[in-house]
Amino acid sequence: MEETSTIEKTGSSSLFQNRVIRTILLSVLFLQIGIWVRNYSILLYVIEKTDGNPIAVSFISVAEFAPIFLFSFIGGTFADRWKPKKTMIWCDVLSALSILLVLITLFFASWKVIFFATLISSILSQFSQPSGMKLFKLHVPPHLVQAGMSMYQTVFALFMITGPVLGTFVYQRFGIMAAISIMGIAFLCSAAALLLLPPDRESEEEKPETTFMEEIKEGFIYVWNSKTLTLLGGSFLAAGLAIGLTQPLGVFLITERLGLPKENLQWLMAAFGIGMILGGVITAGKANKVLPQKLLAIGMTASAIGFIGMGASSVFWLTLLAQFFSGLFMPSIQIGINTMILQSTEDNFIGRVNGILNPIFMGAMVITMSASGWLKTHFSLVYIYELSALLLLVGVLIILPLMKKDGPR
Repeated sequence: MEETSTIEKTGSSSLFQNRVIRTILLSVLFLQIGIWVRNYSILLYVIEKTDGNPIAVSFISVAEFAPIFLFSFIGGTFADRWKPKKTMIWCDVLSALSILLVLITLFFASWKVIFFATLISSILSQFSQPSGMKLFKLHVPPHLVQAGMSMYQTVFALFMITGPVLGTFVYQRFGIMAAISIMGIAFLCSAAALLLLPPDRESEEEKPETTFMEEIKEGFIYVWNSKTLTLLGGSFLAAGLAIGLTQPLGVFLITERLGLPKENLQWLMAAFGIGMILGGVITAGKANKVLPQKLLAIGMTASAIGFIGMGASSVFWLTLLAQFFSGLFMPSIQIGINTMILQSTEDNFIGRVNGILNPIFMGAMVITMSASGWLKTHFSLVYIYELSALLLLVGVLIILPLMKKDGPR
């Protein structure tokens, strides 16, 4: 008990004394700068070049999200095969080189090559992200994992607010060439930061030779045989369906439910982002005291309450409050999920588990995002947001058997 108390008192200080956590946070900071400059600069550039052609604009999302389905299993499997530090550095370097090729090509060829920048960096992230999770597993003490994940998610939340402003400013002030150059520099800075990581560990035992397809199969068997990971996959599915259902409908809350101009949507996004930042900081402070499965259940329940409030409200300040409330608990969902994966997965399966679970969430989200427009024409926003809340509560029910455990297994 005395040892636990000491850990809780020194948790925040030892968190930033951990070399891996500090380095990964620095790398993520540079990556987020590159990604948000990329996302908004390319979006505005394509809109300008095509006069707002919706098909051309939609290709940006295709280039960003399609690799998650096509390369997540592959990237996760290779992440388990390769050394994580080297993998992450090479992914950032290759992203920077692809940006350089795009920059050169823009001088001599069609502007359409711009989609290549998003596609390549999105593909490489499917190799890099599971390697980062593996580094957490290998080098971060168990009592710091959840707090480390809290700070990791807080960086993402910070850029949800500042990222669009940064990307828009860079493009409008300096143009597409400067924006692409900043992307490349940001990826190189991330690679340089990763050089500060401890050396990759050499395997002490000989691994039996297996084929790539055998390793993918082993990953599916591993997840299926783990009660925690199987239930987490079911909860992932429900959460993806819920979030995708409302993702495209925020603007209709503003225009239909509140009767305000669509430009007011930015305030909803800001409220959600501020909530996420505060939620990440609060969760980091409480991380050692709450089991990850309880953190996940609390986050999903609170988000369900927030969704009901957003759908039912016809008052601007109340909708803002509900959006802020959802954002406040969103880090609990993300941190709970990532911590459960790390705590219940062996080192040599981290990549494949990520490669299996992430597409479940993304696939479910894309399905309901595609259906939300049709649902909107047949049902009121109130019903759709209530359905989304119900799906989140189903996700909570799925993981209830894990509440009896002291921790994931």
